[in-house]
Amino acid sequence: QVQLVESGGGLVQPGGSLRLSCAASGSIFAIHAMGWYRQAPGKQRELVAAITSGGSTNYADSVKGRFTISRDNTKNTVYLQMNSLKPEDTAVYYCNADISDYGLVDLDYWGQGTQVTVSS
Repeated sequence: QVQLVESGGGLVQPGGSLRLSCAASGSIFAIHAMGWYRQAPGKQRELVAAITSGGSTNYADSVKGRFTISRDNTKNTVYLQMNSLKPEDTAVYYCNADISDYGLVDLDYWGQGTQVTVSS
């Protein structure tokens, strides 16, 4: 069994910063791509940023230059540093990871979501 546990969401003023963390635990053989998605009320879930096991990254155009995704493979953890936050960044943020277990079964896992609210 594999779990993703997120932390770091909250309320922040426009222009502020937050750092999200997502730790994977359980029967993990290998973690491949990891990423962050978000879903605002009434909107579809969208990719915010992703990072491969080798460290290559890609970002949604709306967050380029403001958000940075990183990972610590020794801790099975992915981070999302969010700077210059805007009200339109308000959403529930979900961690996602492509993980192989010890049976070499490759599955897609999701965290429970963490609320980020940007408001004055």
